[in-house]
Amino acid sequence: MKSDASIHILSPRLANQIAAGEVVERPASVVKELVENALDAGSTQIDIDCESGGIGRIRIRDNGVGIHADELPLALSRHATSKIVDLDDLEAVSTLGFRGEALASIASVSRLDLISAVEGEAGSKVSVEGREMEPSVESSAHPRGTTVDVRDLFFNTPARRKFLKTEKTEFGHIDTVVSRQALSRFDVGFRLVHQGRVTRQLPPALTENSQMERVAALLGRGFMDAALPVDSSAIGLSLRGWACRATFNRAQADCQYVFVNGRIIRDKLISHALRQAYRDVLFHGRHPCYLLYLELDPAQVDVNVHPTKHEVRFRDSRLIYDFLLRSVSRVLAADRPDQVLGQEQENPSNGIQAEAQQIQSGIRFPESRSIDSLDVLSQLTRPVETSQPLEDASQEIPPLGYAIAQLHGVYILAQARDGMIVVDMHAAHERITYEALKRALDDRGLVSQPLLIPTTMHVSEQEASLVEETTELFGQFGLGVQRVGPETVRIEHVPAILRQASHEDLVRDVLSDVAEVGTSDRIVEARDHLLATMACHGSVRANRQLTLSEMNALLRDIERTERSGQCNHGRPTWTALSMHDLDRLFLRGR
Repeated sequence: MKSDASIHILSPRLANQIAAGEVVERPASVVKELVENALDAGSTQIDIDCESGGIGRIRIRDNGVGIHADELPLALSRHATSKIVDLDDLEAVSTLGFRGEALASIASVSRLDLISAVEGEAGSKVSVEGREMEPSVESSAHPRGTTVDVRDLFFNTPARRKFLKTEKTEFGHIDTVVSRQALSRFDVGFRLVHQGRVTRQLPPALTENSQMERVAALLGRGFMDAALPVDSSAIGLSLRGWACRATFNRAQADCQYVFVNGRIIRDKLISHALRQAYRDVLFHGRHPCYLLYLELDPAQVDVNVHPTKHEVRFRDSRLIYDFLLRSVSRVLAADRPDQVLGQEQENPSNGIQAEAQQIQSGIRFPESRSIDSLDVLSQLTRPVETSQPLEDASQEIPPLGYAIAQLHGVYILAQARDGMIVVDMHAAHERITYEALKRALDDRGLVSQPLLIPTTMHVSEQEASLVEETTELFGQFGLGVQRVGPETVRIEHVPAILRQASHEDLVRDVLSDVAEVGTSDRIVEARDHLLATMACHGSVRANRQLTLSEMNALLRDIERTERSGQCNHGRPTWTALSMHDLDRLFLRGR
């Protein structure tokens, strides 16, 4: 700061341009703010017309309620809004825009025309250029609704304009913004035009099928083919949408959409909960895909914690975390082969060969060591119910069909209702064993074991206070941790199954999670990692020759086991080739 600088009030023009730096980062920011205003106005159709990547021109037209002529100049003033009146409104915001800065900020860095009409009025217009002139109202014919015409963005702030990318890149950001808004409001139609060419034409999607078509158009057909419907509710909470199977994943977290009360957000708590939901089924280094809509009381979420409103803060973050984790985990766990194959159990066109009609009589593998007193691996060698062989072609065929051969001691080949199934027998049995181990341990509960010599560890004062505040929570994890000094805690109990783990690292990880999201899955994660290792060693190995009865028993176990589509490491356990796939492979019918 200059030594001779005196304190003074910023000019309104400079104050607006500084405020614009928070709201208007690039042309896509303008589109986002104006589309949100159009949605708040009750529009059912929004048209976005861009030129030169939005740098030259952005014109957005809606059919909402419109703005009265005498309110048009006021709409361009800072802190002018129709959406909140007092503090109570701010504590339960139900609209997308509410700060009253968007139009004023956009007007301060562009040439802007605002044209609007309410029901029964002819229409009016105001124009400004960088807020260097007082807007005056003039008549302008316009149907009910509002048009905002923004030209020459950043014409009076060249330093900002030079940081923009190419027109193609900037329009790509606009397309992303429009796509996200279209995903948030199926009841609204969107039309996006660039350089006179229509790039998005999305009519209102009022039925479930039309909504799925819109999602497929915006996120790709592959997304919908792999999508599992989510529909869960709890006290005051509702979650719906789609979570994709783990086999449909990405190298980047660029296909993850979560809307909270209609507003797209990026939140660490939500991302962490959903990542944990996929923990058991996703291949390492990959990211899941989902499109989810969380609805809750607006008073339970604070959307006013970030200038761009991308981040939120929940009053009860632990409740939200648990609700999301359990809802999505339940959907992924319930995904069975009959759903993946779209099995409707129709009568087959021809019978399964006699050799493939062997019926399961129980699959038994060598005994493995138990966990403490839990002889859970040996419990897996249970008898499986038997039935009579198929006597005619009208009998229902299981989703994975019946085994016909074993290939190189690694894969099981099965004939299904419509094609062929190939199963990685080790990966499949690994998942079956793993889920059985988890069920057995969950039935007994997480047993805590006292340490013969308690471990004392040094932590920060904040972490020590957190231990003191959440002693009961640590107890639920099977951890007995007490604060014994300003920066010292003592570990007295640990989960019995994790007695060989690094206790200090475990406690530090739990503290980190609790500080960030209000709860932790580290204990369950560490437990599951140990069980996964045991399941791997306790599962049938490659080159083990199985009888047809054993192979069929394994197929039936896959069909009733949760998350059986992937092994514990996220690799697929089976794949299907339909008759159509096989005919195409061999050029049949050409």
